[in-house]
Amino acid sequence: MTRKIKITSDSTCDLGEDLIKRYNIDLSPLHIVYDGESFDDSVNITPEEVISRYRSEKKLPKTAAVSVWEYTELFRKYTERGYEVIHINIGSAISSSHQNAVAAAQEVGNVYVVDSQSLSCGTGLLVLKAAKYIEKTTLSAEQIARRVSEHISHISMSFVLDDLEFLRASGRCSTLTMLGANLLNIKPCIECDSTNGSAMTVGRKYRGKFDKVVAQYVREKLSQFSEFDPDNIVVVSCEAAPEVVDTMCEIVKSLGVFKNIHRSTASCTITSHCGPNTVGIGFLTR
Repeated sequence: MTRKIKITSDSTCDLGEDLIKRYNIDLSPLHIVYDGESFDDSVNITPEEVISRYRSEKKLPKTAAVSVWEYTELFRKYTERGYEVIHINIGSAISSSHQNAVAAAQEVGNVYVVDSQSLSCGTGLLVLKAAKYIEKTTLSAEQIARRVSEHISHISMSFVLDDLEFLRASGRCSTLTMLGANLLNIKPCIECDSTNGSAMTVGRKYRGKFDKVVAQYVREKLSQFSEFDPDNIVVVSCEAAPEVVDTMCEIVKSLGVFKNIHRSTASCTITSHCGPNTVGIGFLTR
C-alpha cells in the first residue's frame, strides 16, 4: 500500500513560494492583528504592508497563534482522505501555536507534531528534511517525524538587524537601548537557541555600515562550524537591498559546501518583530 503522508507547517517557516509548491506543503497562517482586525500572515496582508503601516501610523500589529480549531480543520482535511500528517511548528518558546497543534493532533489522530525549537527558515529546514525523507525512504510518518526531530539541535538560525526600531516599538527593548545602538552604529545578531524551544538571545554586536556588517556576519557564522549538512542553506531577508542578499549568497557559494542556496522573504510575523533591513541565514550542522 502506498504511503500517504502530508507535510504541514505554519506561515513563519519562510521557505518561499517555489519550495512550498515544489513539496506541496500546506501552511497554516499565524494572525496579524490591528485594533481587533485580524489578518492571515502572508495571505491577506504582506510584510511590505506591515512596514508601510508602521511608517505611516507608527503602529505595529500584535501577532496571534494558530488556534486549536484551525489546526483541527487543517489536519482533518488530510486525515479524512487517508493521509498521515507531519506538522512542523515554530518554536514552543515563541508561540503557543505548537501547543495548539499538539492539542489538535491528539483530537484528530494520525498527526505527528514537531516542535522546531526555531523560527523562520530554521523551521523551514526541518520541513525540507521531512520532504527528503518522504522522497528517499520508506519510513512511516511517525518515523520521519522522529528523524526530523533529531536535527533540531543542529539548527543554526540567526539574524542581523540594521536598527532596533521595531524591537523598541514592540516592547522588546528600551528606547534608551535603541538610541544607544543607533548612536554607536551597532547591528546586533539575534540567535535562536534550538535547545530551549527557540528562546532568543543576543549574540555578536557588530559595528559599522550594514552591508559591511552583513558580509562579516555571514563569514563569521559559517566559520563557527566545521561540518555542515550540505543539502540546504536559506538566506532570509526583510526589505533588504538586493545587492546585500546577493553578497550573502556569494559568500555562502564560495564555501563550496551547500548543494542548494535558497533565498526567502520573512513572513509578516517575523517582520513585525525585526523590522526592515533585517537579514539572516539558516542551515543545519552535523
